[in-house]
Amino acid sequence: MDFEKRILCIGAGYVGGPTMAVIADKCPGYRVELVDISEERIRRWNSDDLPIYEPGLDEIVKRNRGKNLFFTTDIPRAIAEADIIFVSVNTPTKTFGQGAGQAADLQYWEKTAREILRHSKTDKIVVEKSTLPVRTAEAMERILNSRREGVHFEVLSNPEFLAEGTAVEDLLDPDRVLVGCMNTESGRRACEDLEAVYRHWVEPSHILRTNVWSAELSKLVANAFLAQRISSINGISALCEKTEADVDEVSRAIGFDSRIGSRFLRAGVGFGGSCFKKDILNLVYICRQHGLEEVAQYWEQVVRINFWQHDRFVSNMISEMFNTIAGKVMVVMGFAFKANTGDTRESPAIRVVQRLVEECACVRVTDPKALGNARRDLEGVEYVSFYDDPYEALEGAHALALVTDWACYRDLDYRRVYQLMEKPAFLFDGRNLLDHEALFDIGFNVYPIGKAPLRHLTVK
Repeated sequence: MDFEKRILCIGAGYVGGPTMAVIADKCPGYRVELVDISEERIRRWNSDDLPIYEPGLDEIVKRNRGKNLFFTTDIPRAIAEADIIFVSVNTPTKTFGQGAGQAADLQYWEKTAREILRHSKTDKIVVEKSTLPVRTAEAMERILNSRREGVHFEVLSNPEFLAEGTAVEDLLDPDRVLVGCMNTESGRRACEDLEAVYRHWVEPSHILRTNVWSAELSKLVANAFLAQRISSINGISALCEKTEADVDEVSRAIGFDSRIGSRFLRAGVGFGGSCFKKDILNLVYICRQHGLEEVAQYWEQVVRINFWQHDRFVSNMISEMFNTIAGKVMVVMGFAFKANTGDTRESPAIRVVQRLVEECACVRVTDPKALGNARRDLEGVEYVSFYDDPYEALEGAHALALVTDWACYRDLDYRRVYQLMEKPAFLFDGRNLLDHEALFDIGFNVYPIGKAPLRHLTVK
């Protein structure tokens, strides 16, 4: 089949996979290909067991795979044939050298740029999809256009604004598609080519064009603002517990203010995921590089509050359980960093389990989608076991700590759970997901976030 365009994405992970699947679905005249250095990841993209879980993704992949959607490890051939190349490789926080703990580690990004240069024989549009520090496109331009053989590369920034668990929905109906280009004739022409891809299903009014630097910075700032709201309400949740205010009522009251809005104002055990912490620390590093220490400290506090909330959750468990959890069975219900994904990167549950183990507790972990990743994250950690069946995990448990707000946890038979557990039975709802009054009536001692606890003076 002759295709109008050939689109390639280097990096078949949480961003590249869903993005290319939706492009293939909405642009049947385009050949869309994903490449990755991981043979196992590509094998799973070509199987019935996809390497990531996202609602709706499985159906889209199966509908288009082998027609105009392809997965391969043949990177040189794929680069040579592509017209538009999305770069969606990992840019983790540096763990070594200058900027360790804050700056983005760009080694994989640079290796990818040099690989594109090595295998390209025709002009290419290269699209930054990874989250990158502002002005990274300038470095990519210099690498790609460093040889003089008549091949021209135009670099665009097209940051993703996907939320895991709703990534497919976010792609199909985006708030906005942001495209940053150089203010040159060739830059604007490349921008038109990329915008034409999205116009197959996105309203033109939702496609925003900026300069490259604004697009790069907008991704970092968007995540920083969202994380800031979470840390803000989590800070207020601690004050609510001290004053007997109800954080849900406070959130609802301020959320009705049109200047504030209601989203990202749910108190909980803290945020996780691959982006928020990493992007804020990157923003902090950039601010410090430019001598903006006060701005850096402001954003750094968002991350500190988040860690504090993790630790506060565990400290409350210890103090309420008679100041010791040594030898007690503690069930961590939910290990993914949020519901509707199997991703556990920077999940609050990791820190919660580690703190519980430090206190010599016996920890049981259960999750409907993330147990495989949980086993990897906690490899070598003693006194931790894993359960597919939450009822089995809860048998003989002293406490239940709900860390991920999976909807299925609302539907558990909590009368049965109460009978399975040791008494007094403690329930710590780190997401304010459950009906606390009903649980208290059953017999649980209930500890929400940002609300007065419901304690029994005697075992019911």
